[in-house]
Amino acid sequence: MKYGVTLLPTAYDSFRRHVRLAEAVGFDYIGVADSQSLFRELFVSLAVAATETERVQLGPSVTNPLTRHPAVTASAIASLQELSGGRAFLGIGTGDSAILNLGLRPARLGALREYVNAVRTLLSGESVEYLGRTGHVRWSQRPAPIMMSAEGPRTLRMAGEIADRAMVHTGLTPEILADTVAHVRAGEREAGKPDGATEIWAFAKCNIADDRDAAINEIKMALAASAHHAFRFTLEGKHVPEQLHEAMMAIQGEYVPAEHEQVGDTRNAAISDEFGVTGYLAERFAVVGTPAECREQARRIAASSVDVLQITAISHDPADIIRRFGEEVIAKT
Repeated sequence: MKYGVTLLPTAYDSFRRHVRLAEAVGFDYIGVADSQSLFRELFVSLAVAATETERVQLGPSVTNPLTRHPAVTASAIASLQELSGGRAFLGIGTGDSAILNLGLRPARLGALREYVNAVRTLLSGESVEYLGRTGHVRWSQRPAPIMMSAEGPRTLRMAGEIADRAMVHTGLTPEILADTVAHVRAGEREAGKPDGATEIWAFAKCNIADDRDAAINEIKMALAASAHHAFRFTLEGKHVPEQLHEAMMAIQGEYVPAEHEQVGDTRNAAISDEFGVTGYLAERFAVVGTPAECREQARRIAASSVDVLQITAISHDPADIIRRFGEEVIAKT
């Protein structure tokens, strides 16, 4: 299993340091969050990351179909592919904080499918009809892998059908991962793709410290973000115990998009404790705790047919997560 880290570009002096550190301590992939209202511009940040690194693959983690025309996205990824020497990938989902902070709703799956297919065609240098109009990025000649973010059964199957990689945010327990991978493989079969053709990326909120409770406490806002995103729309097929249904639906109404993934004393940081689900969310969505605990969690995830574990580095000191995870987990598993 390989490892990636998703970074939030909140300031470029620290972002540069974090990118260099991630490559130095052994990460294979660097993802950059796309949320124009909260963080620095995605593709400017990815260009910075490309110039600061030599080995890691780079891409959005993830963008959406609503804030950029597919030709704009294709041109940006093709530019990153050229700038980085072929290290780019495109991560895309239905949309979260980027669109919620504009008062928009996430894209429907049909729209996401049309968008992904359009971008793939544009990256090949061919023209495509999108929303009744023809567009092109004629200079693009080096397509990049496309990764779809997926949570529900339908989205997972679609990722297996049309994407090169599936970033799954369903949960990290063996039972949930087994069901998740099965849905992706079903999508592959429906599309006539070879079994296992789609890489499985498990997305995990992360913190590593000498005390598990302290590590969890610092990322409660990230756990709430996972619940808000993974359980929106419906709980059907998402393996949530019935006694927690009410709490998970309540989080949808309480979550504050303007405070998405913000550290400190925020409303989002208090939600999981209020509804009594902090422990459940940490167990389901996070690689968190002492170095030994994080290593064991990583080994368990690797045993579930996961190709890449993509962690987040969101805390008062992201560099500490990146450094310790690299030195005390990646180097020892």
